[in-house]
Formats: sequence, C-alpha cells, structure tokens
Amino acid sequence: MTTAVVVGSGPNGLAAAVTLAKAGLQVTVIEAAHVVGGGTRSSELTLPGLIHDECSGFHPLAVDTPFSREADLHSHGLRWLWPEVQYSHPLDGGRGAAALRSVGDTALGLGDDARRWRQVFGPLTENFDRITEDFLRPMLHVPAHPLVLARFGLLSSLPASVLASRWSTPEARALYAGVAAHAMRPLSSPMSSAIGVALGTAAHAYGWPVAEGGSAAISAAMVAALESHGGKVLTGTTVRTLAELGEPDVVMLDVAPSAAVSIVGDRLPGRVRRALSRYRHGPGVFKVEFAVDGEVPWRHEDSRRAGTVHIGGSVEEIAAAEREVARGGMPERPFVLVGQQYLADPSRSKDGKNPLYAYAHVPAGYTGDATAAIERQIERFAPGFKDRVLARHVRSAVQMEEHNPNYIGGDVVTGANSPLQLVFRPRVTLNPYAVGVPGVYLCSAATPPGAGAHGMCGYNAAKAALAGLS
Repeated sequence: MTTAVVVGSGPNGLAAAVTLAKAGLQVTVIEAAHVVGGGTRSSELTLPGLIHDECSGFHPLAVDTPFSREADLHSHGLRWLWPEVQYSHPLDGGRGAAALRSVGDTALGLGDDARRWRQVFGPLTENFDRITEDFLRPMLHVPAHPLVLARFGLLSSLPASVLASRWSTPEARALYAGVAAHAMRPLSSPMSSAIGVALGTAAHAYGWPVAEGGSAAISAAMVAALESHGGKVLTGTTVRTLAELGEPDVVMLDVAPSAAVSIVGDRLPGRVRRALSRYRHGPGVFKVEFAVDGEVPWRHEDSRRAGTVHIGGSVEEIAAAEREVARGGMPERPFVLVGQQYLADPSRSKDGKNPLYAYAHVPAGYTGDATAAIERQIERFAPGFKDRVLARHVRSAVQMEEHNPNYIGGDVVTGANSPLQLVFRPRVTLNPYAVGVPGVYLCSAATPPGAGAHGMCGYNAAKAALAGLS
C-alpha cells in the first residue's frame, strides 16, 4: 500500500492527511505537541468550564471550500454557529459601525456611505463562490473566472488606506480599516487591501462563524474523518529529519519554511533552500484570554452583539499603530482584536461567566507585556470592563512561538503578507508545495492560499502529491 506521513497536525496537516487517506493511502500524522490541532486548539485557560480558542477563532473561509465539501466534516461532528453581528468597530463616544451578513443591511447602518459600501461589496459578494474557486488556489494558474477575479484583484491590489478613502464617514472608513488590519501590514503598503477585501466579502457571503464547542472541534472532526479512512495520529513526537520517517511514499510538512529546511536537510536543492531561507515572517501577536463576569459593557450597541470587535479607533489611528509595529516599535494604542465567540456558542460559558479572546498586534518577537495596553484599549470603548474581569491567561509573542513553533516571533499567520509573498508564497514556482525532493511537500500556511483554518493549503498540497504519484 502507498504510505504517507504528515508532520504537524494543524488544520492544513490534517486536511492533507484526510485528503490522502480518502484517496487510499495509508496515512500517519506525527505531532510534536501532546494535543492535535495547531492553530485550532481550545482549552479551559482561565476558569473551569470556560472554553477559549488558543489561536484561530473565526472561520469565514472554511465554510464552503473544495476541502470542506470533500471531507464532509459535518458528518464527523463539526457544526458552525454564527453571531448576529459578524464584526464591529466601535469609535469614541459610543459611535461605530457593524458588518452584518447582508450587504444591504450593513449599508443601511453607514448613512452617507451606504451606496459606496454596496458598490464595493455587493458585486464581490454575489460572485464570491467563483472568486474563491480561484482565490483558494496558487496564483499561477489559468483563472476559471477571469473577469470576476479581475475586479477582486483590482481592489485587492490597492493600499488599504487608499481603498478606505473611498468612504467619507469615519464609521465606514474604520469598519473597513479594522478588517484590513488582519493583514498585519502598514495600511499604506501595496496590496494591503487583499486580506480586508477577502475577509470583508466573506462576512457577507459566508459570515464569520465559530465552531460549536471551540475551534478544537474542527481538528476533532478532521481526526475522526482521517480515522474513518484508516489513518492514525501520533502525538508527543518531534520529527527532526526525514530519516526518522523511514521510507514513506509521500511526506507532507505542515511546518514553517525554516523548519522544512532543517527537516529535509542536505536533500533539499540549493535553489529551494535559498528561497525558503529567504521567506519572511511578519509581526507578532500578544494574546490575553479573559474570564468576564457577564457581558462586555460596550458603549457601541452593535458591538454587544458582535462575534468580533476590532479596536483601534479611527483609520488614521490604526494606520499609525500598524506602521509603528512594522518598524519594530510598540504603539501606546495597538490594534486589538476581541473575540466574543460565546455569543454564537453559549456552550463555551458557564454560570454567567464568559470567555473573552483578545490579541494585540506587536513587533515580531516582542518581549514586553502588552496586557495593560490591551485592557486600556478595551476599557476605552467599554468603560467598566476591567471591573468585570475575573481571571486572565497571557501568551506573549515569544510564548506564542513556544506554543506553536510555526508562529515564528509570534507571527500567527505564518508569513509576512508582503506583495511578493501574497502572490508567490513560499517561493516563485509553478508548484509552491513541492520542495524539489520527490514525494516531499510543504503544506503549512506558508503555502497558498495562506492563513486560516480552511485547510486548503493542505488540501492543495495533497492534490499535488497525488498527481505526483500518478
């Protein structure tokens, strides 16, 4: 029987494993940690009974993909749940804006910018299924829907600050800037709109759902799917070289490029070694989990119903904070993402106490303590918040990497979203998953289409591996 070993059990490693096992290969997943999941782990980090997502919390691009349709994770226990408001952006004085599933309903809340919001996101939302057919693949391919993809590409190529200027009100500009900041790039940089356009459209097309019971439910469903096809998972085992794996027909590496260089070693062709060694990581995150007594007292009413709340103030404030982080400085008022997953999934809470997820963008490898800065930002828009905090769990940028070695310097998206790496990650090649060694493939979020718990990096890499066997 044809055999495969997958190194790493993040969502991409497990997606690769499921895809290979379903094709008839005998698959073993090897995970260094004692728990599977990588970025889709969940734990009781603060108080007993409160379930916190340890990294990935919302999954707009995982709902309807080639992998999700082929793997049928719903039949293995995965259930998606949606908040009433997909994401919000509070401003000072109780003002703010909110993104709803409907483009029209979102536009109604944006006053003078209603028409412009519909002009940007209406056509993209109507065609998003066709856009993702191309968007979730390597960039070097003949597009299935070139005209639709061209509109998406044109908007994505703009600096986020330029696209934000299309709107005239502070609320609409900030609503877009908050989702664009997920790129963890200066808003003035070329193609810094790409992530914001994709995630903003996904909020209308698919919503920003959570997994019932925590993001760990995604990895649990993948493991169940793998086992149903005869695959198995070994935890607590670190792989340092290919020689440790024996002679499998296929090796999938759900690791950062630098780790792939180390594992493959001298078998790696020089040109590939040089390219992967040049791969760049972006800023880090500093993450704080809170146990909160009751709800967060947001002044902005819609933020009380939002799964995700982007905190950073005006577009100008966000741009300044992201620029400072990119330069290696720690802003006094960092961009903070707050997750209220319990609003969609009450099973994560207990006895009126709720788990709150928050992280700030910080410089790569930041060794300071951003807890107070995060709390000040939340308190700014939700006075009285600190009085409701019952417990905290903190992971610095350095500790994020210790927790998951793929997060170099705390970079949870496994690679800087620079123009070159957005288009050609991890290197310029027709097959970004191959590493130049027969049967060995890279399948982490350093490959297309990039970060997220969608599993498409692993799925695409597995399809490349299967093509290589034929």
